[in-house]
Amino acid sequence: MVPSSARGPETYRPPVRTRPPRPPRPRRPGRRGRRIKIALALILVALVGWGVYLDQNLNRVSALPPGSTAESSGTNWLIVGSDSRADLSAEDEQRLGTGDAAGQRTDTIMLLHSGSSGSVLVSLPRDSYVPIPGHGSNKLNAAYAFGGPQLLISSVEAATGLHIDHYAEIGFGGFVDAVDAVGGVELCVPTAITDPKANLDIQAGCQELDGQTALGYVRTRATAGSDFDRVQRQREFLSALIAKATSPATLVNPFRVIPLADAMTALVTVDDNDHIWNIAQLGLAMRGVTNGGVATTTPVGSTPTIGGQSVVRWDRSRASALFGSLQKDETPAESSLGP
Repeated sequence: MVPSSARGPETYRPPVRTRPPRPPRPRRPGRRGRRIKIALALILVALVGWGVYLDQNLNRVSALPPGSTAESSGTNWLIVGSDSRADLSAEDEQRLGTGDAAGQRTDTIMLLHSGSSGSVLVSLPRDSYVPIPGHGSNKLNAAYAFGGPQLLISSVEAATGLHIDHYAEIGFGGFVDAVDAVGGVELCVPTAITDPKANLDIQAGCQELDGQTALGYVRTRATAGSDFDRVQRQREFLSALIAKATSPATLVNPFRVIPLADAMTALVTVDDNDHIWNIAQLGLAMRGVTNGGVATTTPVGSTPTIGGQSVVRWDRSRASALFGSLQKDETPAESSLGP
């Protein structure tokens, strides 16, 4: 064994120093998170810009009469279907079976009430014989011909006692585009209808209606009940269209909601003071009709001939009960509802 002194000097090795651990740096948001936030901000800006664009492109008319004294609770819309062909070409008139009648009349008149009592949609027969301010008594749709939306609203307020808060007028061409934009509307047709005047040949049964077929379906009088059947079909179809237009499947699909919104600006004419959010409120109120609301026609008492014209006289007692309930924002009694 060799003594330690004979091994030579030992090599000095300094002690290994360890650095204390560094405190963890605060994590910065990753690039992915920043991109998501930027994308959401851009989408929000785009939606707001699109809403402003749609609002600016709405068709507007001075519809509400300035001197209205009618008072009622809840919110009331007057919805008018115009038979104007102004926005249709000669080819469209032939394809849709609308004819080429000049001028503009009210083909459909509905009153939509919404409030604490829910949604109530009432068809007002256009041949209703009512007082028209400054023009004696005549058919309700004559008020539009005499003085446009303002006189029509004044006549409706005088006849019903309800204050009209908003106005919406629907034209032929926009109606077809709106139906096609949502991919058609499914409806159960009770009886087959053939009407060459409306370019309509439809079989009974549940089916999807495109814009052209839908227009013929809501316009035709070629059934036993004529106008009374027609107003019922119009209520049912308008409710089904709004339900489809406001469904999640439509609202989350840009290929449907964008053409639909564009069609709506061409479809609807509103009062000067109405905006795009009022149209959204109209859609929600109409959806309420399909979700447990009430859809009815003004109760009819008789259909006499006055001045050589067939007119509709309301059942005064039941009509007063119906509109009296709506005036107080109450659910109308079953006995006050029309067919």
